[in-house]
Amino acid sequence: MSNKLLTIGMATHDDYHGVFFTIQALRLYHPICNGDLVEFLVIDNNPESKHGKETKKFVNSIRGRYVPYTEKKSSFVKYEIPKLATGKYVLQMDCHVMLYPESLNRLLKHFAENDNCRDLIQGPMGHDDLNNVNTHWEPKFRGHMYGIWAHDKKSYERGEPFEIPMLGMGLFAYERKNFPKISKYFIGFGAEEGVIHEYFRNGGGRVMCIPQLKWIHRFGRPEGVNFPLTLDDRVYNYFLGYYDIYRNENHQMINEIYNYFRDKLGSKTQIDVLKNKAINKIKHNG
Repeated sequence: MSNKLLTIGMATHDDYHGVFFTIQALRLYHPICNGDLVEFLVIDNNPESKHGKETKKFVNSIRGRYVPYTEKKSSFVKYEIPKLATGKYVLQMDCHVMLYPESLNRLLKHFAENDNCRDLIQGPMGHDDLNNVNTHWEPKFRGHMYGIWAHDKKSYERGEPFEIPMLGMGLFAYERKNFPKISKYFIGFGAEEGVIHEYFRNGGGRVMCIPQLKWIHRFGRPEGVNFPLTLDDRVYNYFLGYYDIYRNENHQMINEIYNYFRDKLGSKTQIDVLKNKAINKIKHNG
């Protein structure tokens, strides 16, 4: 049985620089990361690339766990982390995220005070100016996505954990034994936000924001990305996730997805193709 208190896990695809600076910032500015209570786990979705090979060397050099994963290219590869982690608690981060001082200690304090935690734990995302933050996403469709950045000033300034509808999945934490079972049939990139939150709620948990668990995210990618980002994959994933949760083809959320995206795809029939494909995938495979 592992004696790790916390697994810090991240998935990467050709982002050695992000992995390096994310992990080194944790080791430099969060002392607990240099002891035996924390393990680093990196899942590499493109291990044979130049970035992949450098990432492997780096992770091995700090005695982290490096796991190549090539079954599919997808942002949902990160959800292999709860299957591989050994810590009692898991903090998942994008490989280009850094934490504010004391944020990690505040997260562990929250877990210590909430035994058998079933919640999805998140924290405010700071802006590049390091002053302003967003505390959550409003659950609305806009810009081909579900969720709009928002700030609950009153709750944030109160300083106590508060419930939120959803937030970007660049950073989130949970008690490993209570991570919900999610479908293995997600593809490509997009639709995690909202879907993963609902998996936790469906399992009896809440989505909580800890004001002190602040983080920043590098959005800029001047060299671009070398994996496909398609709207079809995103819409398929929305249908797949919410049908997997509700098992109701006429659920309000299924209808919202349909109505929002039906005029935004390549053809008028594509929305029906994606909806039927996603629903049948769950019906026939569970």
